[in-house]
Amino acid sequence: MSNSDFLGLIQSLTATGEAALGNLNVLSGRLERDGVNRRETAERSLRILEVLAQKTRGNLDAEEARALTEGIHSLKLGLQTPS
Repeated sequence: MSNSDFLGLIQSLTATGEAALGNLNVLSGRLERDGVNRRETAERSLRILEVLAQKTRGNLDAEEARALTEGIHSLKLGLQTPS
């Protein structure tokens, strides 16, 4: 059974990265207004998700593994797209 707290962590990190990339308009404006470097924020979120994937390999159920893989993929794609 999936751990809802773990899934929430993955979703939070993914949303933070996507917001930094401008993919979530609600948070993007706030990040810029607060002087946050958006690319660095997205890269940090991606690194954390990649560490989670590495450290939890073999210990996740299918839903958790899929959420983590999708979050990593989403941020990698966003970082490849020119700003």
